[in-house]
Amino acid sequence: MFPLLQLGPVALQVPGMILLVTLWFSLTVAEKEAKRLNQPHDAAYGLVMTALVGGIVGARLWYVARYWSAYAADPIGIVALNFNTLDPAAGFVIGLALALLYGYRKKLPLRPTLDVLTPGLAVFSIGLGLSHLASGNAFGAPTEMPWAIYLWDANRHPTQIYEIILAAAVLAVIWLIRKESPFPGFLFLAWLALTAVSRLLLEAFRGDSIIVADSIRQAQIASLIVLLVALWLMRQWAVEDDLQNHPT
Repeated sequence: MFPLLQLGPVALQVPGMILLVTLWFSLTVAEKEAKRLNQPHDAAYGLVMTALVGGIVGARLWYVARYWSAYAADPIGIVALNFNTLDPAAGFVIGLALALLYGYRKKLPLRPTLDVLTPGLAVFSIGLGLSHLASGNAFGAPTEMPWAIYLWDANRHPTQIYEIILAAAVLAVIWLIRKESPFPGFLFLAWLALTAVSRLLLEAFRGDSIIVADSIRQAQIASLIVLLVALWLMRQWAVEDDLQNHPT
């Protein structure tokens, strides 16, 4: 694990740096995909940046509101460059809402825009795994397997490495099928379904899972729901596309 990079008096957070570099690669990939699909690449770039900036600011403000008593005595901490003081769920909801609003105002077609963003999302998923590897977050359950890593006082499954491998596999599949999508939106739904399956598998080896009803992993329930929704939408969008191209 390598959470900090010390450059003289400055300590840089390696996980955050990895995410920023990966974001740049993701945006570059999305821009090229937009050009390939003859979609407005500047609008796609603006949508991502709106969602990202709005999501980060929203996640920080939500976190500050939750723990205001701690920040009241030190308001400078509100703007500290610390990725650990964010509320991911709030940031996701706020970022998604801003992205939908931006897309609506720019009149971006939903499904083609999702397809444009999909390869970038797949790339970013790898960066997320790398950031977890650097920080030690998303750690694995204790194990005696020969490939275990010693972390947090125990030999554990290297779930961060599993995450990177699964994300890379998903990216490879997406890259192979991106030119053969049967209908607009298919590529995004394929990525969503594959990512949900990956999380279902990965969660079985995690050591930080939220457990509900004594033995059920909350993330697996969420992943299963996402998978079913993705498959249902895949069927619905395929039928709609067929009706549009072959009206009776």
